[in-house]
Amino acid sequence: MSDLPLTFAKVSYAVGATPILRDVDLVVRAGAPTFIIGPNGSGKSTLLRLAMGLIAPTSGAIDWNGSRDPAPRRRAIVFQHPVLLRRSVAANLIYALDQAGVEKSKQDRRCTQLLDLVGLIDLASRPARRLSGGERQKLAFARALARSPELLILDEPTASLDPSATLALEQLIAKAARDGIKILIASHDLGQVRRLAGEIVFLHRGRVLESAAMKDFFEQPRTAQASAFLRGDLISEE
Repeated sequence: MSDLPLTFAKVSYAVGATPILRDVDLVVRAGAPTFIIGPNGSGKSTLLRLAMGLIAPTSGAIDWNGSRDPAPRRRAIVFQHPVLLRRSVAANLIYALDQAGVEKSKQDRRCTQLLDLVGLIDLASRPARRLSGGERQKLAFARALARSPELLILDEPTASLDPSATLALEQLIAKAARDGIKILIASHDLGQVRRLAGEIVFLHRGRVLESAAMKDFFEQPRTAQASAFLRGDLISEE
């Protein structure tokens, strides 16, 4: 079963009387990474949680390849601050493989493959909570890949990482995209957006103001808010 295309139809989300997202129309299709960008408080993380099915819209509808069932079929999410189990690196990954339904006879081999992929094979026996920030994100990325996702959702995965750790994670993201995994990612790093994005969705005050190919967005933004954001200016609340 496929989760793509992922379609938002007039989706709004509010907390009490406070609107977070407003009338979002969006289609996420297979292909190059789609980046969700915008000022702080624009609704990026909320949109990703809706895409994963972790929360339900206040109004409007979301479907995953025609299904309204929010239970993930072939999607996974990595948060900015992933929660790791009080177990070793390898045991964290074995748990993820078990939860993904991988046969027990295949789990050790797949665990080794994933740890090697993300560069943590030498840390397999280390307690996961003793990892550095970059290592934690690599393990979270490996746990997400344990689900064999078609859609991988990333919420500011490099926001608190140093340049070296950021580069390592970007390389993993790029490889996943080359391997055919659709990446839906929120980022505040415009350099990263330029390096990895295929499509950009620009949010402001909970609304999608622009959706365009990366090159077009940077060279010819269509709204004053997007132009100001790219210049690094403060953006009007209107």
